[in-house]
Amino acid sequence: MQAKNDFPDGLARCGWVDTSAEYMAYHDTEWGRPQGDDRALFEQLCLEGFQSGLSWRTILNKRQAFRRAFANFDPARVAKFGDKEIQALLADAGIVRHRGKIEAVINNAGRALEMIDREGSLAAFFWRFEAPDGAPSTLGGSTSEQSIALSKALKKLGWKFVGPTTVYAFMQSVGMVNDHNPGCHCHAPSAAARKSFSRPR
Repeated sequence: MQAKNDFPDGLARCGWVDTSAEYMAYHDTEWGRPQGDDRALFEQLCLEGFQSGLSWRTILNKRQAFRRAFANFDPARVAKFGDKEIQALLADAGIVRHRGKIEAVINNAGRALEMIDREGSLAAFFWRFEAPDGAPSTLGGSTSEQSIALSKALKKLGWKFVGPTTVYAFMQSVGMVNDHNPGCHCHAPSAAARKSFSRPR
């Protein structure tokens, strides 16, 4: 999708962005910028799972409600959720009320704690699958060799709702690949941020 420049400030942005202030801010300051914080990485992967079959706009509009509902995506707290919390989440109109996705987040919180114990951090594990030089996918845009590999690795470890497309969207959003259109005003800043980012080990 080509970059477009029909925004109020005259800046060119990726074609998927609309003109709402919230969406432009997300695109300009978050999407594609390298992220190394475990809580933020866990949140983003969970939200990408909820986005499956929906628009990211829908998820972004509900992000604060998701954070309230899922204890700010603290894996240690979410992993303790039981049937009482699941029923409350299913009754929460502020989020996407999909039992499979809700239960996947709780399951994945437990898997995240295991990964932190084993690897030292989620970031150290995820960033091993970074796209070489941050290059975009060559497989049609919605998956990549790296997202397929990360998806397989996560599924083997018991994670759920982490298919290759969901994982590629996650990798795009947390800067493991720079998928800003070359004509977008954020392409160069994202590339610079990736260059200066200290990869977790």
